[in-house]
Amino acid sequence: MRRLLLLIGSVLSIFSLASGASAASDKEIMIYLELKDGRVVIELLPELAPNHVARIKELTRQGFYDGIVFHRVIDGFMAQTGDPTGTGTGGSGKKLDAEFSTESHVRGIVSMARSQDPNSGDSQFFIVFDNASFLDKQYTVWGRVTEGMEFVDKIKKGDPQSGEVDGPDKIISMKVAEDVD
Repeated sequence: MRRLLLLIGSVLSIFSLASGASAASDKEIMIYLELKDGRVVIELLPELAPNHVARIKELTRQGFYDGIVFHRVIDGFMAQTGDPTGTGTGGSGKKLDAEFSTESHVRGIVSMARSQDPNSGDSQFFIVFDNASFLDKQYTVWGRVTEGMEFVDKIKKGDPQSGEVDGPDKIISMKVAEDVD
């Protein structure tokens, strides 16, 4: 009986260690986006866009996104950010090849902004407010909001056509969850 209890204890210890490792790796594929109204949790999707996820994490860890404005926000469509100039024309200076998938652009999807060139994604991204399936297979989906979409909904909206925002809201901070205490 004692041996059985020791064996059960060992097995439970192994499961406990395994679940702890899983929790740590889960945090490696989560981003905390702090907005004026609260925290948004973004689950990264490396299985869909491994290069984009790696670049987003790299920029996030450099503090690149901290303080950047949502320069284009269209009610019922999306909120776009990631341009350090706040004009919609800037970026980090490193273009990425497209990683299109069949993932649909539904509420809460996070996708890479780009120019007419499919391989022009850089640092700008957008979060979809509503179904935007017309974007499917044309933009690289790299994440999805799993918590805090109500805070994304509160981002200051811009002009209904251009999305240009007067006095735009900012990203307070953006962190890989693994790096947060």
